[in-house]
Amino acid sequence: MQTSKALDKTFLDGRVCLVVGDITTQNVGVIVNAANSSLLGGGGVDGAIHRAGGPAILKECREIRRGQYSQGLPSGEAVITTAGNLPARFVVHTVGPIYGRHDGREAELLAACYKNSLRLAIQNSLHSIAFPAISTGVYGYPPAEAAAAASQAIIEFLATDNLIDQVRLIFFKPSDMDIFLGHHKFR
Repeated sequence: MQTSKALDKTFLDGRVCLVVGDITTQNVGVIVNAANSSLLGGGGVDGAIHRAGGPAILKECREIRRGQYSQGLPSGEAVITTAGNLPARFVVHTVGPIYGRHDGREAELLAACYKNSLRLAIQNSLHSIAFPAISTGVYGYPPAEAAAAASQAIIEFLATDNLIDQVRLIFFKPSDMDIFLGHHKFR
């Protein structure tokens, strides 16, 4: 699906851009993968990124699993790999919370996904990042609640950091972006 400029919306003086499109086609420093804890690919965004990026991503994910995260990446944490064949330079893999399984800490963990991904971008001198709607698919996070938590996390991070020039929030369908627009915290 191609990005439609008529559907794009910007916030925070253009530093945040909402786009309906395909995250695997984003030409940014880093795209974020809504990964599962195994880091070995899956369905949805995770599967699309692994398919489009090719085997180099999986190879690096396997190395991460052999090292620090041998039991899998915990919810809220993030790691970075090559982007393989994707137009982005890198992929940040983060595991969103499964809604209803974290004793009321879902919003905290979802915010951590966004903030830890942004931190990795800065640590790797990357100035643009594209996020999917983390946890709103099979992990069952209500999109309206996710919009509030994600936008608040981005606001808080960008308020203390001037190195990120653009945060793109990529939505698969216009209706997904409409839900976000109805519940975000951007002004």
